[in-house]
Amino acid sequence: MPKTIRTSEYKQVVERLKQARLDVGLTQKEVSEKIKKPQSYVSKVEAGEQRVDIIELKVFADLYKKGLNFFIK
Repeated sequence: MPKTIRTSEYKQVVERLKQARLDVGLTQKEVSEKIKKPQSYVSKVEAGEQRVDIIELKVFADLYKKGLNFFIK
């Protein structure tokens, strides 16, 4: 069974995370400051190198003013 982080579905979540950030006009550094995580964390999430759990996804969704369904549709 493939690792979940490498599936096409997960790649779509990652792409939507990055697009949502760009849509609200935030840099990775600004996001990192708002969620109190290092900028490298945001970078790794957007590159698909760092897995996000549902709680972390909700933090991003709230910050980007998107529903969770936006990321997992």
